[in-house]
Amino acid sequence: MSARVKFVNDLEELKQYIYDMSQLLSERFDSLVNVLENNDRALAKELIERDVDINELEVKINDQSVSLITSQSPVASDLRLIISCIKIAEDLERIGDNISNIAEVSRRTQIMNKQILLRLTTMIRLAKLMLDDAMVAMKTEDLSLVNEIIERDNDIDQIFVQVTMSDIYEETDAFVTGQIQLTAKYLERIGDHIENIGEHIFFTLTGKRYK
Repeated sequence: MSARVKFVNDLEELKQYIYDMSQLLSERFDSLVNVLENNDRALAKELIERDVDINELEVKINDQSVSLITSQSPVASDLRLIISCIKIAEDLERIGDNISNIAEVSRRTQIMNKQILLRLTTMIRLAKLMLDDAMVAMKTEDLSLVNEIIERDNDIDQIFVQVTMSDIYEETDAFVTGQIQLTAKYLERIGDHIENIGEHIFFTLTGKRYK
């Protein structure tokens, strides 16, 4: 096997690590909806414990990226992809952390307000769709989809405002109010991280920073 063929294969493996990491998170978004809707504390505990899988994949991505850069002299487009994979992995790891944080909140709090619960689960479903579409855009190099994903973070931000500035005042328990605000903030951060991922993909495809 020539050095170039090995490099191309290793680069494909690097991308596959990103897709695998994203798929794990996509599945955990579904689990998170179940945790909130059904007050499933056992599933919440499982989500927290499984965060190690995400961390291990980030380490693999970083190691693979360093190996690719040091073993070859990547052309500009390949180097952009490698750098973007490192940054995407970091954002994916942060998403995993925020999912674990929400699961931890759910272990100590049951949200009974149906309107607030609906808004929070809607934020989760929007985030899942954004992340899934981001991976489609990365695989297909669909720049228009990348732009759409970045703009969609506004939808999550709008719901965050509704929850924290309006709906929250319907909750009379001060402790629960604080936990709802925490949950909404974690979800808003998840949206920001997916927006970052979209911007990293934009940089990979264009060589330019997203404005």
